[in-house]
Amino acid sequence: MHTKKLLLSLFEYKAWANTELYQLMASVPADTYARELHDAIRILNHIHVVDQIFMANLQGQRHAFTSLNTRETPALPDLQQSVQELDLWYQTYITAQTEDSFAEDIHFSFVDGKPGCMSRGEILLHVATHGNYHRGAVGRILFQTGTQPPRDTLTVFLSQQAAALS
Repeated sequence: MHTKKLLLSLFEYKAWANTELYQLMASVPADTYARELHDAIRILNHIHVVDQIFMANLQGQRHAFTSLNTRETPALPDLQQSVQELDLWYQTYITAQTEDSFAEDIHFSFVDGKPGCMSRGEILLHVATHGNYHRGAVGRILFQTGTQPPRDTLTVFLSQQAAALS
């Protein structure tokens, strides 16, 4: 499998998993589980901030973040819309790349000011796997509210895609 096809599949999966999770989050009673929802939104916002930081890095631009989360906690619908737009950006970005471009090194500065260097492919893989890790933490919070977390594994996504094509 080529890098481009693999990364595009991972980012399609990421967008699907985000959609599933945000829809489920919206169903949790906010008046009963305000603290849990706040904590979950903080985690989701962290994922989004990191995604934005690496989007800037991929474009050779500076970002305005001085932390890995924002001071204010966004409303869930606002965050969801922004996440959907960024998920689409990443898919479009990957589609525009050549197979060789994934090996190119990108030099950047981490939020703490330390220098960083990762290949374009490593950055994209980090963005995809970083979100998975933290969505799992949000799933645990949902479980504590009595809400069954989504079955958002790559195998479920791929199975659903295969079924849709047949």
